[in-house]
Amino acid sequence: MRHAKGVPKSHIYRIVRSGEVRVNKGRVSADYRVKSGDQIRLPPIRIAEKSLDAPNAPLVPAREFALAYEDEAMLVVDKPAGTAVHGGSGVSFGVIEQLRRARPQAKLLELAHRLDRETSGLLIIAKKRSALTRLHDQFREGIIAKRYLALVKGRWQNPLQHVKLPLLKYLLPDGERRVRVDEQEGKTAHSIVRLVARWQNFSLVEVELKTGRTHQIRVHLSHLGFPIAGDDKYGDFALNKELARPGPAQLRRMFLHAAKLALPHPLTGEPVALTADLPPELQSYLNALNANEQRDYGKAI
Repeated sequence: MRHAKGVPKSHIYRIVRSGEVRVNKGRVSADYRVKSGDQIRLPPIRIAEKSLDAPNAPLVPAREFALAYEDEAMLVVDKPAGTAVHGGSGVSFGVIEQLRRARPQAKLLELAHRLDRETSGLLIIAKKRSALTRLHDQFREGIIAKRYLALVKGRWQNPLQHVKLPLLKYLLPDGERRVRVDEQEGKTAHSIVRLVARWQNFSLVEVELKTGRTHQIRVHLSHLGFPIAGDDKYGDFALNKELARPGPAQLRRMFLHAAKLALPHPLTGEPVALTADLPPELQSYLNALNANEQRDYGKAI
């Protein structure tokens, strides 16, 4: 960012994700911490690329999001489904650009991690560079506990199950990113799945992430034969079409929600535990399930 003043952050994220930024001749992720002696290769960057404030650039509307927590170091928002966390990959702007527009006086607002566009729930944004650095360290060290609620097709059996399936990112012919289980070349990925409730045709599970791979929950569950309801990349497409039809039990989005976060405060070390209730559209679908299908495990949420 310091070497590319005026270049939109969405463009910088894009060249990192596409592998154009190399460290020691290898690809790295955006959260890689540069070490003494590292050799960094940056591609040519068009400084003249329009910024968000340019006359012909897409208008970014100022927007505040529902807050789960805020202090001088960080804020945690309850991100709605359908909103990207940042611009790029065909999206003009996301949560972070809208927040910056809504808070022009803020000295720093940076994403500490990401959520998929169609995933709702708790998202951490740093307000100080020292907090951002510590949050990145905590995510890398597995100190931050993240738990998601997912509704899956089928009848999940085990009350508690550790899923350890290595994941590999790849690109489709049109350039869209995908992830698959790959025992040979995949990176370690560990999810802990707890059964919350089970009906005749669906199960509600809580997934705790021990690693933070791209699309980890979606791919792990789909690979095991339990695709997430409404998942347009790894789901059951015929089921998704059925769920989206108008009726008493309609689901028009992916049922994946970042429901819980627990972490030591990045500056004070004090424990912070946060929860985000299911959005109305997901709660409504669970209510319809309780009304229309017999539940043989767990309680109504």
